[in-house]
Formats: sequence, structure tokens, C-alpha cells
Amino acid sequence: MYKILETKELAANIFYMVVEAKRVAKACKPGQFVIVRTDEEAERIPLTICDYDAEKGTVTIVFQIVGAGTQIMSSLKAGDSFHDFVGPLGCPSEFVEEEMEALKKKKMLFVAGGVGTAPVYPQVKWLHERGIDADVIVGAKTKDLLILEEEMKNVAGNLYVTTDDGSYGRSGMVTQTITDLVNEGNHYDVCVAIGPMIMMKFVCKLTKELGLPTIVSLNPIMVDGTGMCGACRVTVGGKVKFACVDGPEFDGHQVNFDEAMQRQQIYKTAEGRAFLKAKEGDTHHGGCGNCGGDK
Repeated sequence: MYKILETKELAANIFYMVVEAKRVAKACKPGQFVIVRTDEEAERIPLTICDYDAEKGTVTIVFQIVGAGTQIMSSLKAGDSFHDFVGPLGCPSEFVEEEMEALKKKKMLFVAGGVGTAPVYPQVKWLHERGIDADVIVGAKTKDLLILEEEMKNVAGNLYVTTDDGSYGRSGMVTQTITDLVNEGNHYDVCVAIGPMIMMKFVCKLTKELGLPTIVSLNPIMVDGTGMCGACRVTVGGKVKFACVDGPEFDGHQVNFDEAMQRQQIYKTAEGRAFLKAKEGDTHHGGCGNCGGDK
């Protein structure tokens, strides 16, 4: 069992939890995720890691209520426990493996939308701890849905907050702030965008026009987290990939966002899942090595 040490509601239906998971915490790297279950009969829920502390043996997760499983999770309190807390899973962010001196010469821009702020935070924090400051744009629909602002201020080189309705910070979409920063003379070597699929699509459309290489995290389309369900099947550069096995991070300019978002909608019904399985055949599953879909 994995004890919950702290819980709080960051915004409406968005929750923060610190969980005691010593072995997971020791192995964590930015960009990875965990799979949790509240009990032995519960659904598997993949969640990106918001923070981790190897010395204390803790992992922090942030999640939004989107279904029955996350609704049950939201009722858990400090002192309760998860039945399963598996990870870290997925590939770490590419920059973690880069040569440090080369990385220090890069100017990085992070763009976080909504709950996507949670997986952006450990990446920016990791860079900050190594003396590398990155610019960060955090976007939310309204001020009330903004999360982790103070935490991000502590690790970002420059933080730009924007709300769709103009209720706080800059007014408008994150793409407008990207355009403003570039027009103001800022140069970036790479952009990392994490948030809703539609947000990442339009960020990538803009950054492609700007000639700015962009990495996206496709954690929003993950369901099972092991490649067994086929939910996160996506086309990247004309090739079939699976967010949970091959990612979750990919070259955003190579991702077929329209196909992925359409597939998300179809996958929501049993009929839709059966249709996709029949249509995609042996390529429906990922490379979990257990279900036979990768043979």
C-alpha cells in the first residue's frame, strides 16, 4: 500500500496529492508517469509526475476529475492509501540525457495549458536545479483554474501567465503570448508544450511557422498506460507510435493531431473501440509484450 501524505484541491475538480512511494521516487526523471489504482478492483489510471523527492521517498501527482476513477481518487484523504502506485513509466524528457554544457547554451520555452502545468513543473525545476533558467507560459481558461503559479515562479527564469478570458495576467491564448515574446526579440532553441490536445495542435502550428522545434507530451490520450488497450495509438512522422510505450513525448511537428483527436472521440464508446480494433488489426496495440498485439 502507498500512503497518501498530503492532499489539497488546487482548483475546481483539480487535486494535488503527495504519496509515499520510495522506490518510485528514487528512479523518477522529468517527463515520466505513474499508474495508480485505489483498490484491487479499480481501473488503472496513468498520471504524469508533478514532483518527486528521492530523499523523502515521495511522489506528487496532480489530476482532474474526468471519470469514475478520478472521482473516487478525489475523495481520498491524507492517511489513506493507494493499492497500486507503479512507475516511473515512459521515456524521460530528451533534454535529461543531453550533455550539460550543450544544454546550458540552449534557450528553452515551456508552454503549459491547464493541468498540463503539472508535468511541465518538474522539467523546469530539474533545469533550474542545474542552473538553467527557462521561460514559461502558463495558460488557463480563467484565473480560478490556474494551478501551481507560485511553485512555477520559484523555478522559471521568466513566467508569463495568460487567461483566455483576460481575468488574470495576459489576455488570450498561449499562442498569442508566444507570438508576443518572439516579436519582442526573444529567441528560443526549443519549445516544450504540454496541455490539452487542441492547445498543443495550435502551438505546434505556430511554432512550425516560426521554425521553432517543439516537443509535446501526449499523456492526455493515455488510458491503460502499458500499450495493451491501443487507446494512445498515434501517427508520428507517418509511423505508428504509442504514447505510453514510445513516449509520452514526441516531436510536435510530426504528430498527426487531427487523427489523434478524432481517435480519442471514437475510443470513448465500446462500439468505437471494437471498430478501431477491427480496423487496425495487429497494429492496434502497443509494445507491452504481454497482450500479443505487438507480435
